[in-house]
Amino acid sequence: MNKILVIVAHPDDEVLGCGATIVKHVESGDKVQVVFLADGFSSRTIEVNRDKSAKYASKVLGCSLPIFMDYPDNEMDSVSLLEITKKIEIIINNFKPNIIYTHHFGDLNIDHQITHRAVMTACRPQTNFFVKEIYSFEILSATHWQSPSMGNAFNPNYFVDVSDFMPQKINALKCYEEEMRLHPNTRSYEAINFLAAFRGAVVCVEYAEAFCVERLIK
Repeated sequence: MNKILVIVAHPDDEVLGCGATIVKHVESGDKVQVVFLADGFSSRTIEVNRDKSAKYASKVLGCSLPIFMDYPDNEMDSVSLLEITKKIEIIINNFKPNIIYTHHFGDLNIDHQITHRAVMTACRPQTNFFVKEIYSFEILSATHWQSPSMGNAFNPNYFVDVSDFMPQKINALKCYEEEMRLHPNTRSYEAINFLAAFRGAVVCVEYAEAFCVERLIK
């Protein structure tokens, strides 16, 4: 059994980035724990607390109840990287995952960037360290809106066939209905399916979720 830790900035990122892969892990007998670093609503004019939605989504995906860190939304750069890293280290040492999924550093969203940096810092290689695999994923409306001049484009080199698990991903996204938009917005259900179909076509399967390998120890 693998122990999977999914560390994301906001509730709904876990489903958008690797929701179907989470279900595939669970169906294979793996244990999955999701961690949300930011609250996902404090920067908004109208507060919509996504914690309840996140708990419902975790049930749909089949993983454990999520852990909420409640850092300020879109203001994680106001918190020291050291503090965030130490909190992540505590969770990692308690859960002892061998696989971690998190954000790609090239995302436009500042919380995503800091999440990535904190995860990689917390997972710096040490003797007998149990994390052997780290993957970063794409988030529609964050990964693909970054300026190309930044030179951090998402260029996946690891694909997970999720052809049998897209219905669960879509059902989990319905827990975040207030975050979804009408097509052709990137947060539409159609766009989510189109991306999975495109990533699948790249590797000749029906649907896939794509990742960048950040670290792989075999």
